[in-house]
Amino acid sequence: MADAPPTGAARPLSHRLVSFLPGRLHRPTLITATTIRLLVGGALVFYLFVLALRLLSASASGVAHLLTQIGADGPLNLLGFGWLLAYGALSGSPVAALSLSLLHGGAISTSEALGMVSGSRFGASMVVLLVGFVAYVRGRGRPDGIYVGVISLLTTATIYAPATVIGLLLLKAGWLHGAVDNVPVQWGDALAQIVRPIVRTVDSHVPGVVVFLLGVGSLLTAFTLFDRLLPNLDPPTPRIESFSRHFRSPRRMFLLGAAITSVTMSVSISLTILVPLTMKGVVRRTDVIPYIMGANITTFIDTLFASFLVPGGGATEVVVVEMLSVTTVSLVVLALLYGPYSRLLLGTAHLVSSRLRWLAVFLAIMAAIPLALLLV
Repeated sequence: MADAPPTGAARPLSHRLVSFLPGRLHRPTLITATTIRLLVGGALVFYLFVLALRLLSASASGVAHLLTQIGADGPLNLLGFGWLLAYGALSGSPVAALSLSLLHGGAISTSEALGMVSGSRFGASMVVLLVGFVAYVRGRGRPDGIYVGVISLLTTATIYAPATVIGLLLLKAGWLHGAVDNVPVQWGDALAQIVRPIVRTVDSHVPGVVVFLLGVGSLLTAFTLFDRLLPNLDPPTPRIESFSRHFRSPRRMFLLGAAITSVTMSVSISLTILVPLTMKGVVRRTDVIPYIMGANITTFIDTLFASFLVPGGGATEVVVVEMLSVTTVSLVVLALLYGPYSRLLLGTAHLVSSRLRWLAVFLAIMAAIPLALLLV
Protein backbone atom coordinates (compact mmCIF):
# COMPACT_ATOMS: atom_id res chain seq x y z
CA MET A 1 0.00 0.00 0.00
CA ALA A 2 1.45 3.34 -1.01
CA ASP A 3 2.29 5.84 1.65
CA ALA A 4 -0.36 8.47 2.19
CA PRO A 5 0.66 12.00 1.30
CA PRO A 6 1.48 14.21 4.23
CA THR A 7 -1.40 16.25 5.58
CA GLY A 8 -1.98 19.18 7.94
CA ALA A 9 0.88 21.19 9.31
CA ALA A 10 3.42 18.45 8.43
CA ARG A 11 2.96 18.92 4.69
CA PRO A 12 6.03 20.31 2.94
CA LEU A 13 5.95 23.80 1.47
CA SER A 14 5.45 22.48 -2.07
CA HIS A 15 2.21 20.71 -1.08
CA ARG A 16 0.87 23.76 0.72
CA LEU A 17 1.68 26.08 -2.18
CA VAL A 18 0.12 23.80 -4.79
CA SER A 19 -3.09 23.68 -2.72
CA PHE A 20 -3.70 27.31 -3.63
CA LEU A 21 -3.75 26.55 -7.36
CA PRO A 22 -6.64 25.35 -9.55
CA GLY A 23 -7.12 21.60 -9.76
CA ARG A 24 -5.89 21.33 -13.35
CA LEU A 25 -2.49 22.59 -12.29
CA HIS A 26 -2.07 19.86 -9.70
CA ARG A 27 -1.09 17.30 -12.36
CA PRO A 28 2.62 16.47 -12.24
CA THR A 29 4.62 17.97 -15.09
CA LEU A 30 8.27 18.35 -15.97
CA ILE A 31 8.08 21.84 -14.53
CA THR A 32 5.86 21.62 -11.49
CA ALA A 33 2.97 23.97 -10.88
CA THR A 34 4.70 25.07 -7.70
CA THR A 35 7.83 26.08 -9.61
CA ILE A 36 5.78 28.03 -12.15
CA ARG A 37 3.86 29.77 -9.38
CA LEU A 38 7.04 30.74 -7.55
CA LEU A 39 8.75 31.99 -10.72
CA VAL A 40 5.77 34.01 -11.91
CA GLY A 41 5.03 35.29 -8.42
CA GLY A 42 8.66 36.19 -7.80
CA ALA A 43 8.91 38.07 -11.10
CA LEU A 44 5.70 39.98 -10.36
CA VAL A 45 6.89 40.88 -6.86
CA PHE A 46 10.23 42.08 -8.19
CA TYR A 47 8.59 44.20 -10.89
CA LEU A 48 6.13 45.78 -8.45
CA PHE A 49 8.95 46.41 -5.98
CA VAL A 50 11.12 48.25 -8.52
CA LEU A 51 8.05 50.13 -9.84
CA ALA A 52 7.09 51.19 -6.30
CA LEU A 53 10.57 52.49 -5.49
CA ARG A 54 10.67 54.57 -8.67
CA LEU A 55 7.16 55.95 -8.23
CA LEU A 56 7.97 56.96 -4.67
CA SER A 57 11.20 58.61 -5.79
CA ALA A 58 9.26 60.53 -8.44
CA SER A 59 6.80 61.77 -5.81
CA ALA A 60 9.53 62.82 -3.37
CA SER A 61 9.06 66.55 -3.96
CA GLY A 62 5.40 66.32 -2.97
CA VAL A 63 6.28 64.34 0.14
CA ALA A 64 8.94 66.90 1.03
CA HIS A 65 6.27 69.61 0.81
CA LEU A 66 4.00 67.55 3.08
CA LEU A 67 6.77 67.06 5.63
CA THR A 68 7.43 70.79 5.57
CA GLN A 69 3.76 71.54 6.17
CA ILE A 70 3.60 69.30 9.25
CA GLY A 71 6.96 70.60 10.47
CA ALA A 72 8.76 67.24 10.18
CA ASP A 73 12.44 68.05 9.95
CA GLY A 74 15.40 66.13 11.35
CA PRO A 75 16.02 62.54 12.47
CA LEU A 76 13.73 62.68 15.53
CA ASN A 77 10.74 63.93 13.56
CA LEU A 78 11.29 61.32 10.85
CA LEU A 79 11.71 58.61 13.47
CA GLY A 80 8.24 59.43 14.77
CA PHE A 81 6.92 59.65 11.21
CA GLY A 82 8.26 56.20 10.30
CA TRP A 83 7.04 54.77 13.61
CA LEU A 84 3.46 55.93 12.99
CA LEU A 85 3.49 54.75 9.38
CA ALA A 86 4.62 51.30 10.50
CA TYR A 87 1.73 51.23 12.97
CA GLY A 88 -0.65 51.88 10.11
CA ALA A 89 0.95 49.35 7.78
CA LEU A 90 1.50 46.77 10.57
CA SER A 91 4.88 46.18 8.94
CA GLY A 92 8.23 47.92 8.96
CA SER A 93 9.68 46.79 5.63
CA PRO A 94 7.44 48.92 3.37
CA VAL A 95 8.16 52.00 5.50
CA ALA A 96 11.91 51.34 5.40
CA ALA A 97 11.78 50.97 1.61
CA LEU A 98 9.75 54.18 1.43
CA SER A 99 12.45 56.05 3.35
CA LEU A 100 15.10 54.93 0.85
CA SER A 101 12.99 56.16 -2.07
CA LEU A 102 12.44 59.51 -0.38
CA LEU A 103 16.19 59.74 0.19
CA HIS A 104 16.82 59.02 -3.48
CA GLY A 105 14.27 61.65 -4.50
CA GLY A 106 15.86 64.29 -2.28
CA ALA A 107 12.92 64.64 0.10
CA ILE A 108 14.97 63.66 3.15
CA SER A 109 18.65 63.51 4.12
CA THR A 110 20.64 60.42 5.08
CA SER A 111 20.27 61.14 8.79
CA GLU A 112 16.52 61.60 8.38
CA ALA A 113 16.35 58.37 6.39
CA LEU A 114 18.14 56.58 9.22
CA GLY A 115 15.62 57.98 11.69
CA MET A 116 12.72 56.86 9.52
CA VAL A 117 14.18 53.37 9.08
CA SER A 118 14.61 53.08 12.86
CA GLY A 119 11.03 54.25 13.36
CA SER A 120 9.79 51.57 10.98
CA ARG A 121 11.24 48.90 13.25
CA PHE A 122 9.70 50.45 16.38
CA GLY A 123 6.26 50.38 14.79
CA ALA A 124 6.59 46.92 13.24
CA SER A 125 6.63 45.31 16.69
CA MET A 126 3.01 46.34 17.22
CA VAL A 127 1.81 43.46 15.04
CA VAL A 128 3.16 40.97 17.60
CA LEU A 129 1.14 42.62 20.34
CA LEU A 130 -1.99 42.53 18.19
CA VAL A 131 -1.50 38.82 17.53
CA GLY A 132 -0.95 38.33 21.25
CA PHE A 133 -4.17 40.18 22.06
CA VAL A 134 -6.12 37.97 19.63
CA ALA A 135 -4.56 34.92 21.28
CA TYR A 136 -5.56 36.34 24.66
CA VAL A 137 -9.19 36.69 23.56
CA ARG A 138 -9.27 33.21 22.04
CA GLY A 139 -7.24 31.59 24.80
CA ARG A 140 -9.71 32.20 27.61
CA GLY A 141 -7.76 34.98 29.24
CA ARG A 142 -4.23 33.56 29.04
CA PRO A 143 -1.88 36.58 28.89
CA ASP A 144 1.09 34.80 27.25
CA GLY A 145 0.50 36.38 23.85
CA ILE A 146 0.19 39.89 25.27
CA TYR A 147 3.32 39.24 27.33
CA VAL A 148 5.31 38.34 24.21
CA GLY A 149 3.97 41.38 22.35
CA VAL A 150 4.96 43.74 25.15
CA ILE A 151 8.44 42.21 25.31
CA SER A 152 8.76 42.61 21.54
CA LEU A 153 7.96 46.33 21.75
CA LEU A 154 10.22 46.90 24.75
CA THR A 155 13.16 44.97 23.31
CA THR A 156 12.97 46.78 20.00
CA ALA A 157 12.65 50.19 21.64
CA THR A 158 15.50 49.71 24.13
CA ILE A 159 17.89 48.33 21.51
CA TYR A 160 17.06 50.71 18.68
CA ALA A 161 17.11 53.88 20.78
CA PRO A 162 20.87 53.76 21.50
CA ALA A 163 21.54 52.12 18.12
CA THR A 164 19.94 55.07 16.33
CA VAL A 165 22.19 57.50 18.21
CA ILE A 166 25.25 55.43 17.29
CA GLY A 167 24.08 55.24 13.69
CA LEU A 168 23.70 59.01 13.44
CA LEU A 169 27.21 59.47 14.80
CA LEU A 170 28.57 56.98 12.26
CA LEU A 171 26.83 58.79 9.42
CA LYS A 172 28.22 62.12 10.60
CA ALA A 173 31.73 60.70 10.87
CA GLY A 174 31.46 59.30 7.34
CA TRP A 175 33.56 56.23 8.12
CA LEU A 176 31.60 54.06 5.69
CA HIS A 177 31.56 56.44 2.74
CA GLY A 178 34.50 54.79 1.03
CA ALA A 179 33.34 51.24 1.66
CA VAL A 180 29.82 51.91 0.38
CA ASP A 181 31.15 53.59 -2.76
CA ASN A 182 32.59 50.21 -3.75
CA VAL A 183 29.21 48.46 -3.53
CA PRO A 184 28.00 47.69 -7.08
CA VAL A 185 24.62 49.44 -6.86
CA GLN A 186 24.73 50.81 -10.42
CA TRP A 187 22.82 47.77 -11.71
CA GLY A 188 19.80 49.13 -9.89
CA ASP A 189 19.54 51.93 -12.44
CA ALA A 190 19.71 49.41 -15.27
CA LEU A 191 16.85 47.42 -13.74
CA ALA A 192 14.82 50.62 -13.46
CA GLN A 193 14.61 50.68 -17.27
CA ILE A 194 11.86 48.05 -17.13
CA VAL A 195 9.56 50.43 -15.24
CA ARG A 196 10.72 53.79 -16.56
CA PRO A 197 8.01 54.14 -19.27
CA ILE A 198 5.24 53.62 -16.71
CA VAL A 199 6.85 55.97 -14.18
CA ARG A 200 7.31 58.74 -16.78
CA THR A 201 3.73 58.41 -18.00
CA VAL A 202 2.25 58.45 -14.52
CA ASP A 203 4.46 61.29 -13.32
CA SER A 204 3.55 63.42 -16.36
CA HIS A 205 -0.22 62.99 -16.21
CA VAL A 206 -1.27 62.67 -12.55
CA PRO A 207 -0.75 64.85 -9.46
CA GLY A 208 2.20 64.14 -7.19
CA VAL A 209 0.01 62.91 -4.35
CA VAL A 210 -1.52 60.29 -6.66
CA VAL A 211 1.96 59.19 -7.73
CA PHE A 212 2.85 58.78 -4.08
CA LEU A 213 -0.30 56.77 -3.34
CA LEU A 214 0.31 54.54 -6.36
CA GLY A 215 3.86 53.95 -5.16
CA VAL A 216 2.70 53.07 -1.65
CA GLY A 217 0.02 50.79 -3.07
CA SER A 218 2.53 49.01 -5.31
CA LEU A 219 4.93 48.63 -2.40
CA LEU A 220 2.32 47.17 -0.06
CA THR A 221 1.09 44.84 -2.82
CA ALA A 222 4.63 43.63 -3.49
CA PHE A 223 5.24 42.82 0.17
CA THR A 224 1.83 41.14 0.50
CA LEU A 225 2.48 38.92 -2.50
CA PHE A 226 5.96 38.16 -1.23
CA ASP A 227 4.57 37.07 2.14
CA ARG A 228 2.19 34.70 0.33
CA LEU A 229 5.14 33.05 -1.41
CA LEU A 230 6.89 32.39 1.91
CA PRO A 231 6.45 29.23 4.00
CA ASN A 232 3.43 29.33 6.28
CA LEU A 233 4.72 29.33 9.87
CA ASP A 234 1.48 30.24 11.62
CA PRO A 235 0.75 28.02 13.38
CA PRO A 236 4.30 26.64 13.72
CA THR A 237 4.71 23.11 12.41
CA PRO A 238 5.73 20.27 14.76
CA ARG A 239 9.14 20.33 13.09
CA ILE A 240 9.61 24.01 14.02
CA GLU A 241 8.48 23.25 17.57
CA SER A 242 10.89 20.33 17.89
CA PHE A 243 13.72 22.39 16.43
CA SER A 244 13.03 25.28 18.83
CA ARG A 245 13.34 23.05 21.89
CA HIS A 246 17.09 22.72 21.26
CA PHE A 247 17.63 26.46 21.76
CA ARG A 248 17.64 27.17 25.47
CA SER A 249 20.50 29.63 25.96
CA PRO A 250 20.34 33.36 25.16
CA ARG A 251 23.07 33.06 22.53
CA ARG A 252 21.33 30.18 20.77
CA MET A 253 17.99 31.97 20.82
CA PHE A 254 19.72 35.04 19.39
CA LEU A 255 21.01 32.95 16.49
CA LEU A 256 17.61 31.24 16.05
CA GLY A 257 15.80 34.58 15.76
CA ALA A 258 18.36 35.81 13.25
CA ALA A 259 18.16 32.57 11.24
CA ILE A 260 14.35 32.35 11.03
CA THR A 261 14.07 36.00 10.03
CA SER A 262 16.73 35.47 7.35
CA VAL A 263 14.62 32.66 5.87
CA THR A 264 11.22 34.34 6.13
CA MET A 265 12.57 37.81 5.20
CA SER A 266 9.95 39.24 7.56
CA VAL A 267 10.38 40.11 11.22
CA SER A 268 6.58 40.21 11.55
CA ILE A 269 6.37 36.53 10.62
CA SER A 270 9.35 35.41 12.69
CA LEU A 271 8.17 37.27 15.79
CA THR A 272 4.52 36.33 15.40
CA ILE A 273 5.31 32.62 15.72
CA LEU A 274 6.66 33.36 19.20
CA VAL A 275 3.09 33.76 20.47
CA PRO A 276 1.90 30.15 19.89
CA LEU A 277 5.34 28.73 20.75
CA THR A 278 5.30 30.54 24.10
CA MET A 279 1.70 29.59 24.86
CA LYS A 280 2.56 25.92 24.26
CA GLY A 281 5.66 26.14 26.45
CA VAL A 282 8.00 25.33 23.57
CA VAL A 283 9.78 28.66 24.04
CA ARG A 284 10.21 29.95 27.57
CA ARG A 285 9.34 33.54 28.33
CA THR A 286 12.92 34.27 29.34
CA ASP A 287 14.13 33.08 25.91
CA VAL A 288 12.03 35.54 23.94
CA ILE A 289 14.29 38.58 24.37
CA PRO A 290 17.44 37.29 22.62
CA TYR A 291 15.28 35.80 19.85
CA ILE A 292 13.81 39.25 19.17
CA MET A 293 17.26 40.83 19.28
CA GLY A 294 18.52 38.47 16.60
CA ALA A 295 15.42 38.93 14.45
CA ASN A 296 15.77 42.70 14.60
CA ILE A 297 19.16 42.47 12.87
CA THR A 298 18.47 40.17 9.93
CA THR A 299 15.14 41.87 9.25
CA PHE A 300 17.17 44.43 7.28
CA ILE A 301 18.06 41.93 4.54
CA ASP A 302 15.13 42.99 2.36
CA THR A 303 15.84 46.67 3.06
CA LEU A 304 19.49 46.14 2.12
CA PHE A 305 18.35 44.60 -1.15
CA ALA A 306 16.08 47.59 -1.73
CA SER A 307 19.04 49.92 -1.20
CA PHE A 308 20.88 48.20 -4.07
CA LEU A 309 18.04 49.23 -6.39
CA VAL A 310 18.50 52.90 -5.49
CA PRO A 311 21.24 54.70 -7.48
CA GLY A 312 24.13 56.07 -5.46
CA GLY A 313 25.50 54.75 -2.21
CA GLY A 314 23.52 56.87 0.26
CA ALA A 315 20.70 54.38 0.75
CA THR A 316 23.08 51.45 1.16
CA GLU A 317 25.15 53.42 3.66
CA VAL A 318 22.04 54.13 5.75
CA VAL A 319 21.07 50.44 5.90
CA VAL A 320 24.60 49.19 6.61
CA VAL A 321 25.05 51.77 9.38
CA GLU A 322 21.73 50.74 10.92
CA MET A 323 22.62 47.05 10.83
CA LEU A 324 26.05 47.66 12.37
CA SER A 325 24.63 49.84 15.12
CA VAL A 326 21.85 47.42 16.06
CA THR A 327 24.27 44.49 16.01
CA THR A 328 26.76 46.33 18.23
CA VAL A 329 24.18 47.30 20.85
CA SER A 330 22.62 43.82 20.81
CA LEU A 331 25.95 42.05 21.31
CA VAL A 332 26.98 44.40 24.14
CA VAL A 333 23.68 43.81 25.94
CA LEU A 334 23.85 40.06 25.35
CA ALA A 335 27.46 39.77 26.57
CA LEU A 336 27.58 42.25 29.44
CA LEU A 337 24.13 43.40 30.53
CA TYR A 338 21.76 40.56 29.76
CA GLY A 339 20.92 39.66 33.37
CA PRO A 340 19.64 43.04 34.62
CA TYR A 341 18.35 43.96 31.16
CA SER A 342 16.18 40.84 30.86
CA ARG A 343 14.88 41.15 34.42
CA LEU A 344 13.81 44.74 33.79
CA LEU A 345 11.99 43.90 30.56
CA LEU A 346 10.39 40.71 31.89
CA GLY A 347 9.20 42.48 35.02
CA THR A 348 7.68 45.30 32.99
CA ALA A 349 6.02 42.86 30.60
CA HIS A 350 4.59 40.89 33.52
CA LEU A 351 3.11 44.06 35.02
CA VAL A 352 1.62 45.27 31.72
CA SER A 353 0.11 41.89 30.80
CA SER A 354 -1.34 41.25 34.25
CA ARG A 355 -4.14 43.82 33.98
CA LEU A 356 -5.98 45.24 30.97
CA ARG A 357 -5.82 48.74 32.42
CA TRP A 358 -2.02 48.55 32.55
CA LEU A 359 -2.05 47.34 28.95
CA ALA A 360 -4.18 50.35 28.01
CA VAL A 361 -1.70 52.69 29.71
CA PHE A 362 1.19 51.00 27.94
CA LEU A 363 -0.50 51.31 24.53
CA ALA A 364 -1.30 54.96 25.20
CA ILE A 365 2.38 55.60 25.96
CA MET A 366 3.52 53.73 22.84
CA ALA A 367 1.12 55.84 20.75
CA ALA A 368 2.09 59.13 22.40
CA ILE A 369 5.88 58.70 21.99
CA PRO A 370 6.01 58.61 18.16
CA LEU A 371 3.43 61.40 17.95
CA ALA A 372 5.54 63.52 20.29
CA LEU A 373 8.67 62.77 18.25
CA LEU A 374 6.90 63.81 15.07
CA LEU A 375 5.68 67.09 16.54
CA VAL A 376 8.68 68.00 18.70
